[in-house]
Amino acid sequence: MAAKAHLQEQIRQLPHRPGVYKYFDDEGIIYVGKAVDLRKRVSSYFTKQDHNKKTQQLVKNIKRIEFTLVDSESDAFLLENNLIKQHQPKYNILLKDGKTYPYLCLTNERFPRLIPTRKKINDGSRYYGPYANLTAMNVILELIRALYPLRTCTYNLTPENVAAGKFKVCLEYHLGNCKGPCENLQDEETYNQYIQQIRSMLSGNLTVPKAYFRERMMAAAQEQQYELAHTLKKKLDRLDDFQAKSTVVNASLSNIDVFSIASNEKSSFINYLKVMNGSIILTQSLEVQKKLDETDEEILPP
Repeated sequence: MAAKAHLQEQIRQLPHRPGVYKYFDDEGIIYVGKAVDLRKRVSSYFTKQDHNKKTQQLVKNIKRIEFTLVDSESDAFLLENNLIKQHQPKYNILLKDGKTYPYLCLTNERFPRLIPTRKKINDGSRYYGPYANLTAMNVILELIRALYPLRTCTYNLTPENVAAGKFKVCLEYHLGNCKGPCENLQDEETYNQYIQQIRSMLSGNLTVPKAYFRERMMAAAQEQQYELAHTLKKKLDRLDDFQAKSTVVNASLSNIDVFSIASNEKSSFINYLKVMNGSIILTQSLEVQKKLDETDEEILPP
């Protein structure tokens, strides 16, 4: 399927470098993808003859192409995942063999559970995602379960049911993965503090849980509870390690806007990045046609 003339020109401008590409129709972003070689990958959409019907329909609807360069394939994966979660383009979902991307769901119940799902139900639960890669979702799910003792059972833990002694603790309790709310062994207020921290984590903000574990670690050390302090230190280390692997730019950059400009004789290309908590959550590129041989400073004042 040959590209239209204006798309062919955009493809010719793509570099042979890793990055993320975005396809637009008249209404907005319809697909986000990553590539080790941007020009080669994007060109393949218009040169290959064996696309399935959904991909063919995607290509027909492409009106504009934008891209963002990154340093490595892993950075391309992280940025792609951020942008898919931000924009939820319809073709990213349609092209995944008829299945939707997975979400992590914090259930709307007493002592909420954190569960993976591919279905969003309007029952008051909170959904985080979609995740472009199942492995990425499982990594954060395993991290959260290692940090917080959440229940995994499906018991209806109403105060009345718990008070009536309808449930018994399971193996997860004996393994230390759950504190036994089914037998009223778990303080609900503390459990809900865990949930608030998990919400922050799933929203990309690790500041709250890191401060919590650091504060508890220092308090345990002052009280000479060295074994507990060591356990909390290991949890803090896991958070630091996760943040290092999940950051596209720099974790110290919390909320900034980044602009850059590159020019030739006829045009200037302005790039915009929105950075939150060390991750790029929004990118945009704009081409400006020169009329009076303007300098970069005139087009994008410092």
